[in-house]
Amino acid sequence: MSNDYKKWIYLITLAIIWGSSFILIKKSLIGLTPIQLGALRTFIAGIFVLLIGSSSLKKIKKFQWKYIIVSSLLGTLFPAFFFAFAITGIDSSVASILNSLTSLNALIVGTLFFGVVFKRVQLFGVLIGLAGTIILIMESSSLNPNQNYWYAVFVLTASLGYAFNVNIIKKYLSDIPAMSITAGHFILLIFPVLLILIFSGFFTSVEFTPQTNSSLIYLIILSVVGTGLAKIMFNKLIQISSPVFSTSVAYLIPVVAIIWGFVDGEKVSYLQLLAGIIILAGIYIVNRVK
Repeated sequence: MSNDYKKWIYLITLAIIWGSSFILIKKSLIGLTPIQLGALRTFIAGIFVLLIGSSSLKKIKKFQWKYIIVSSLLGTLFPAFFFAFAITGIDSSVASILNSLTSLNALIVGTLFFGVVFKRVQLFGVLIGLAGTIILIMESSSLNPNQNYWYAVFVLTASLGYAFNVNIIKKYLSDIPAMSITAGHFILLIFPVLLILIFSGFFTSVEFTPQTNSSLIYLIILSVVGTGLAKIMFNKLIQISSPVFSTSVAYLIPVVAIIWGFVDGEKVSYLQLLAGIIILAGIYIVNRVK
């Protein structure tokens, strides 16, 4: 199968996985604090990835470890905590909408810091997707006026980190397997997040009630599928496509997240669905350029 077909399969699969991650975070927060969620999510994902991919670490060259360190912080560690904090103040579907700014950020960061050249039609497509995102944000804020939109800062910061991360991987780590990059991330993070988990009081203060047990089940699914497997797929997607294409998954994520939000009782309007169609049009325009 050619990379042209593979990249679309990865994109759609990641949209489904990460679009579902926001509601999993919301459910996990019922029994856990944001700090505990972020640390435990990273720790469980790290155990999973290292069990299946630790042997791939030897393919990372010595000089590449500095890029692995920065990539692990911006693309894995910080977002795990930032999204957990964000969803304590805003709906999971709204957080996913704000995250769709990642594609525009990747284009800007790539141009300013990594010498990426883009075509005008790609910028046009990104702006169309951004317009759809703005409509979604405005409609969501009118449907949910009582939410604290200061928490959106956490999502926007994570989005900027993702933008740097994809450009770093594309420019400096494209010659090593996606599994090696992902295993490299977690070999660096697993012990620091274990310390965070210990000092958060998880092992001493958390009572394993039915509510907490349900939160942990959601978190395990989020960690293994939404973090471990998805990170491997996303790193591969970056390598076989462009930063703009790979981050355009952030435009598809809200569509899935809004559906889950509706199932969970969050308000959804026809204008939000129209905005989703506009976003899909933007993705098509961005990625029809060879």
